[in-house]
Amino acid sequence: MKIKYWLMISYFLVMLLPVAALYFLYVTISNFDQKQDMIEFMEVNKKLIELEPLLKDPSLYQSQHDAQYKAIQKYASDTVKISLFRSDGFMLFSSIEDSIPSWQSSDVDNLYKDLNVVQKNLRTYIVKKPVFAEGKPVGIYELTIGRSTWVEGVNNRTLLLVSLFGGFFILIYVVVVMLLNRKFNRPLQHLRSQMTAFAKGQTVQMEIRTGKDEIGEVLTHFHQMRAQLEQTQYVLSLQQKEKEFIVAALSHDLKTPLTVIQAYAEALQTENKLSEKERLEYRTILFEKLAYMKQMLDDLAVYTALQSVQEKPELVEVDGEEFFDMLLSGYEQPCKDKGISLDIFQCVQSTYDVNVKQMMRVMDNLMANAIRHTDPGKRIWLAAISPDTDLPDFVFPPFFQEVNAWRMGGTLLIIQNQGNAIPIEMQESIFQPFVQGEGARGKGGSSGLGLSVAKMLMEQHDGKIKLWSTAGYGTLVACWLNERKVTRNED
Repeated sequence: MKIKYWLMISYFLVMLLPVAALYFLYVTISNFDQKQDMIEFMEVNKKLIELEPLLKDPSLYQSQHDAQYKAIQKYASDTVKISLFRSDGFMLFSSIEDSIPSWQSSDVDNLYKDLNVVQKNLRTYIVKKPVFAEGKPVGIYELTIGRSTWVEGVNNRTLLLVSLFGGFFILIYVVVVMLLNRKFNRPLQHLRSQMTAFAKGQTVQMEIRTGKDEIGEVLTHFHQMRAQLEQTQYVLSLQQKEKEFIVAALSHDLKTPLTVIQAYAEALQTENKLSEKERLEYRTILFEKLAYMKQMLDDLAVYTALQSVQEKPELVEVDGEEFFDMLLSGYEQPCKDKGISLDIFQCVQSTYDVNVKQMMRVMDNLMANAIRHTDPGKRIWLAAISPDTDLPDFVFPPFFQEVNAWRMGGTLLIIQNQGNAIPIEMQESIFQPFVQGEGARGKGGSSGLGLSVAKMLMEQHDGKIKLWSTAGYGTLVACWLNERKVTRNED
């Protein structure tokens, strides 16, 4: 049974059973009280019948010596009080020794109140009746009969009721505690011991529970979580080994230019026979290697920063035509130095919200890859195309339809080169950190983070990036960027 249903039933029984027991005891004692009350009332009536002939003697209600009331005093006791009054309210006699006859004119109204009525209180019965002589009232007698037996019985029955109810409540409490221990404590202690064993790295034996309550589900989920954590730890260990390999490879890539820098620096410092041309060549190589190392460290710093910061970059509004003219410029000379032809096509009119510095980083990383993997004599195409502009004809035919469908609803930034094709099995993972194409590490200038950084920066702009590559044509990288939404106030 589910714990929630078990608890609902338990709470219902715990609340209902004491109330039912209390009601049963109350009804039983009430019935007994009614019988006792009837018996007591009959005894009171018997006492009244016995005393009434004596108390109705008119001569008793005339002022006289106390000795005349000795016959009445014999019927008085600790539980029976007799008081005699004249019709004007003057007390003639009282069986209480401390009471003396007195004038009580202020109590005349109360004296005549409730005549011939048996007044039943918690502790006494009170009866007041008038006495007549020749048709005229001459006095009133008042009988007060104590209910000592009744009061003692009520106290005893109250004590019995409290004792029985307390015992029943303790019994229910003990039963509930035993059931709770069986239903909750033991399974939870078992779960705690298994969790402690798991935390200490000890072997955890999975216990098969027949119950299908929530604790059973928690145990099942715990063992599922344990299996997942063990699997995750295994994957993390593999990733750690992979990172160690990446760090080793990155260290190797840094060690190579450092070795070259050291060698050429020593040559420039010690070799006096070097010609001016050789010195210039050495200096050029030194600057290239330093720039290569700087690029690797910059990519690593940007990648680390993007991994640790999840906030959106600060965006500014830019004019599309001016922005993309600036973004696509500056690459003519690097292409010319390597003997690569560069074609640029730009057709954008909208405005955009971008982080200019980050978009320049995206373009630099993508163009650095394109130039590095394009042989002299080949071509590179750059293009920025708005959603309502047709794709340019230079887009390689194998990609044309797919790129055209992928770019719907946004501005497209294209970097296409006639380089070696990237294997299909690597095209999906090429944007992952430290993943490089075949032979890329030997070409220099790459840390394996450029495409990863570009992808992360595009995603921070709510954009996307994709790569297509095929043998015989080359590689196309496309970045999708959303146009700025114009509000009514800006209209």
